[in-house]
Amino acid sequence: MAIFERDTLAAAGQPVTFAEIAARTQISRTTLYRRADLRAIIDDHRARGRDASTLSGLTVQIDQLRRSLEAVAASVRRHEETLRRLERARRKPSQ
Repeated sequence: MAIFERDTLAAAGQPVTFAEIAARTQISRTTLYRRADLRAIIDDHRARGRDASTLSGLTVQIDQLRRSLEAVAASVRRHEETLRRLERARRKPSQ
């Protein structure tokens, strides 16, 4: 439930705070702070939100996107090569 509320706040462009998550989920702030899993999720999202508007945060995001794009491009190249090999193999017996 806390994860859903965190994502809802983020989608609405609202800051993710322990108080807001606690109010929306009916989970006490104490529980949110004490449960390491919930606290980590909220802290992680808050850090990403804060870093997104800084120059270094944008640089990291651009680098991650560049690496992802390179991985997709490499995958497309492998698939294209596989298709060319299959096409050549299919044409070979009928020649």
